[in-house]
Amino acid sequence: MASASRLLPPAPPPATPLHRPRTRSHLAVPRLRCRAASSAATSSGAALLERGGSAAEVALREFVTLDELRAAVRLRVRTFCEYAIDSVGAEDHRKALADREFEALQDRISGKMINFQRVSCINGTVPLSPSLMTADELCSMCKFVEDGEERVVVGSLDLNQCLWLPDELTGKRPGVNEDSQTRAYLSNVCVAKELQKKGLGYALVDKSKKLAREWGITDLYVHVAINNIAGQKLYKKSGFVYEGEEPAWKARFLGRPRRLLLWFDMNKEPL
Repeated sequence: MASASRLLPPAPPPATPLHRPRTRSHLAVPRLRCRAASSAATSSGAALLERGGSAAEVALREFVTLDELRAAVRLRVRTFCEYAIDSVGAEDHRKALADREFEALQDRISGKMINFQRVSCINGTVPLSPSLMTADELCSMCKFVEDGEERVVVGSLDLNQCLWLPDELTGKRPGVNEDSQTRAYLSNVCVAKELQKKGLGYALVDKSKKLAREWGITDLYVHVAINNIAGQKLYKKSGFVYEGEEPAWKARFLGRPRRLLLWFDMNKEPL
């Protein structure tokens, strides 16, 4: 699942893109299921990806190093940009997108971007294991090294404390006469294709809500494409409700599916 609200800058496609999903038959990936358990691992910011009778811990946290941040950006490009393996210029195009988004994300996090009061990148990472080694593209693009251990970013999102996101619908809460600085948006929500529909997206959103509460956020928003049914189900499960939708003319002008704007009331229930 990938959220419709993403900040990756648009760019022209490579010379011969093929508009069909990449085949994954050559990838041997673990059959994992993510569960949220009332365990020490979960309370410390982790989720469990289960495989058969065993479980692998997914660390859920704000990014720590720039290498991790770059790996998260590569996962986003891999998720949001589809190419056939033999597309001419695909690798160069993805690298250029990743470099540009890496710089832009650093600017947002460091406070250089107007309107963004505070931004954090939240990632789900796992140790690089034999079960992931055969997913060559995922591991080569999205891995980083921390304390001598190779890890892979398998899920990511941004939490943005701001009044609005560029080219997106603006949330209505809190109103203009209230402290609108307590509004925040989720963006760039993505999970590695091989690990989707296993609960990791829900765990990432849940982690973002906890951080938003620490920031004093009262109203949390996310945008999702009207044809992204999986994303809508995820956000509904996470407690988001419909607030509005993008007009058709704007979506046509921007060359994309229409967006829905969903809202979560941070005061509604304790996390």
